[in-house]
Amino acid sequence: MAEFDRAHRIFVSYIDKSREYYLARGYANPYQWAHYEDAPFATLMKPLRECRVGLVTTAALNEETAKIKRVYSSTTTPPPDEMYTEHRSWDKKATHTRDVESFLPVRRVSEFAADGRIASISPRFYGAPTDFSQRRTIEGYAPSILDLCRADCVDVVLLVPL
Repeated sequence: MAEFDRAHRIFVSYIDKSREYYLARGYANPYQWAHYEDAPFATLMKPLRECRVGLVTTAALNEETAKIKRVYSSTTTPPPDEMYTEHRSWDKKATHTRDVESFLPVRRVSEFAADGRIASISPRFYGAPTDFSQRRTIEGYAPSILDLCRADCVDVVLLVPL
């Protein structure tokens, strides 16, 4: 079997189109999709029922935060009734994002805390911009979210991208 070439994934044409897009704009190297030899996860040091859970979404608080392209946080109490999602891509004819719990399940995770399945939900949820730059994500956005989670004593994070 031939070795997998991350620069040429012909079985998904949008990846080839993205690679061609960057090459046409003068980038010297083909676009390299984010990948890890080892999963960047850690084993929990205590049972989930003793953990504080944080939530990370790619939805924005409003149109202005969507334009700023930086990490943000907002309170989980009360949970937001709506979020700005128009900057995200999905089949907008077939579905909608009016159900905030579908991509930011604050109420459901709070129920898990009330039932004793987790210790608590973080007092804040966190918003991460999406970016084509793996470097900006790894060097900028991810450490910022980690700092916020540490400040809130979060043990485990649920990533809910839109």
